[in-house]
Amino acid sequence: MKAEKVRRASYTLEYKLEAVRLVQGGQSCAETAKVLGMPSQTLENWVRQAAKGQLAGAGAKPVSAEQMELTRLRAELARVKMERDILKKAAAYFARESV
Repeated sequence: MKAEKVRRASYTLEYKLEAVRLVQGGQSCAETAKVLGMPSQTLENWVRQAAKGQLAGAGAKPVSAEQMELTRLRAELARVKMERDILKKAAAYFARESV
């Protein structure tokens, strides 16, 4: 049985900066990474590197403006869904309390 080669993804600097911006905007690393379809550890590393001013891009995976906008909208949708779920639970809790 042959061992499969795992190809590591490489991302442009713009993509990394957009992902870091989402985390700095209040989303958790884990949730943002899930929405972006990437390992959360990778995103956490980017956030640390950005804080130190050492974030660099590879350029092997070019990202268009439309892809960056799609990524941003997916992250925003995930955040809004999470807020909606929290409000549903709170409404159910207070409805139970008033009976």
